[in-house]
Amino acid sequence: MATIADPTITEPLPRAGSRDRFFLFLSLAMCVVIVGGFSLNLAMGRSSFGLPLIYHVHAFIFMGWLAIYLAQTGLVASENVRVHRRLGWIALGWVPLMVVLGMAITLHSVRTVGGPPFFALPEFAFGNPAGLVCFAGLVFGAIALRRRSDWHKRLMICAVAVLTGPGFGRLLPMPFLIPWSWVVAALIAPAIFPVIGMARDWMRTRRVHPAWLWGWGAMIGTFAVGEVLAFTPLGTAAAQAIVAGTPGAERPFAAHFP
Repeated sequence: MATIADPTITEPLPRAGSRDRFFLFLSLAMCVVIVGGFSLNLAMGRSSFGLPLIYHVHAFIFMGWLAIYLAQTGLVASENVRVHRRLGWIALGWVPLMVVLGMAITLHSVRTVGGPPFFALPEFAFGNPAGLVCFAGLVFGAIALRRRSDWHKRLMICAVAVLTGPGFGRLLPMPFLIPWSWVVAALIAPAIFPVIGMARDWMRTRRVHPAWLWGWGAMIGTFAVGEVLAFTPLGTAAAQAIVAGTPGAERPFAAHFP
């Protein structure tokens, strides 16, 4: 007897194959950008292990989440779905820690040194939190759609792509990109990964999965919100209040060559 497909049935987690390997390789590429950027900073003496404790806690939380994410991607590619699901709850609990530590390190950075000089101070002060909100929203959305693996894995790629911004900011010649340094590091360069995913979908099916568009839209939308907040009189006044009486207030608010 013929059966009728129920459109409410979600797509099961896929078996290991070329599509899963593609997502694993894309995940590895994003992690290489992040780890490579921070490693380059360390190798060039622009960072050190002698930084305050908050930097080390921040690094542990963020690098730990990357390790969990890579493990999750590898588990799916190797068909170990049961462990993947269990580990997913740890990843979920890890996200709020990342948001809190990300906000804290942003505040610490703008107050102590005014943030990276090749970014406008308000742009960094508001744009970094906006990116964290985007990351968390995409992760929560991906977990909510975990039974629809086609949506889940694409939204997770978009979420991790947001985290590549600091990596690109350390790998690319940011001072020479002023006044476009922030838009390149925080939006254009990270958006490369969803675009690669879109191109892959198009080559395979001649259509782009809507999850990429939602993820890309979230990246653009939160970036725009951060920009609007940074460059309105209210945003500028808030940034001035944040750094008032701290060493960060001594630097120009505009991006400048260090």
